Amino acid sequence: MKIVTWNVNGLRAVVKKGFLDYFHEADADFFCLQEIKLQEGQIELDLEGYEMYWNYAEKKGYSGTAIFTKHTPLSVHYGVGEATSEKEGRIITLEYDNYYIITEYTPNSKRDLSRLEERLQWEEDVRHYLQMLDAKKPIIYCGDLNVAHTEIDLKNPKSNRGNSGFTDEERAKHTAFLEAGFTDTFRHIYPDAEGAYTWWSYMNKARDRNIGWRIDYIMMSDRLADRLQAVTIESEVLGSDHCPVTATFDL
Repeated sequence: MKIVTWNVNGLRAVVKKGFLDYFHEADADFFCLQEIKLQEGQIELDLEGYEMYWNYAEKKGYSGTAIFTKHTPLSVHYGVGEATSEKEGRIITLEYDNYYIITEYTPNSKRDLSRLEERLQWEEDVRHYLQMLDAKKPIIYCGDLNVAHTEIDLKNPKSNRGNSGFTDEERAKHTAFLEAGFTDTFRHIYPDAEGAYTWWSYMNKARDRNIGWRIDYIMMSDRLADRLQAVTIESEVLGSDHCPVTATFDL
C-alpha cells in the first residue's frame, strides 16, 4: 500500500504545473493533500479509480485538505474528536477495517508567533484525538506538520532557533506526540540523514541551494513499524514550495 502526502500550496495552481502527470505516475493508494486553497466547485478532476474526499476552509483561497483514494472507507470524519467540522479544513480521517488514514495541515504560528498558543492547543487536541483512534486500531497520519523536529531537519538550526516552525514549544509538542506511541517513518529508516528537506523558501534560490526544512511527515502507530517498507522524499518533484513524501506499507 502506497501513501503520498503533499502540501500543494494551491491545487489549481499545481495542476497547471504537472500535478496530474505526477499523480498518475505515483499510482498511490492514498494521495493526501494540504493547502488545496479552493472551495467546492472550483476545480474539476477526472481521477478514474479514485474517490475524493475534501475538507474546504470557510475562508476562500486558504488552507484546506483532501484525500484521493482507491479504497472506499468505512467512515469519513472531518474535525478533531467529536467535532464534525472545523472552519479551516485542516483534517480528514478515513476509517478502514484494520487502520485509519489521517491527513492534517497544522496551523502556522506566523512569523511574529501571534498564533503560537492557538497552534499548540490545536496540536494538543490532535494528539488526544489520534491517541483515541490508536486505541481502537493503528493509524497512519500524514501532512504538513509545520515543525522541524531536530536540528538535522533544517539547514540553519542556530539562526532559526525560536522562529516559527522551530520554537522550543513546537518541537516539544512533536516530541510529546512521538512519545505517545507514534513513529516518524522517515527517521525510522533514516535516523541520521541530513539535507533531507520537504520545504524551501521561494526566496534567494533556496531550493536550488537545498536550504530547506523537513516539515512534511508520514507518521505511524509504533506497532506498524514492521509493516513499513520504504519512505521517499520526492525533492525532484516541482510545482509547490513543498515536495511530496511517499511511504509504502505491507498492510
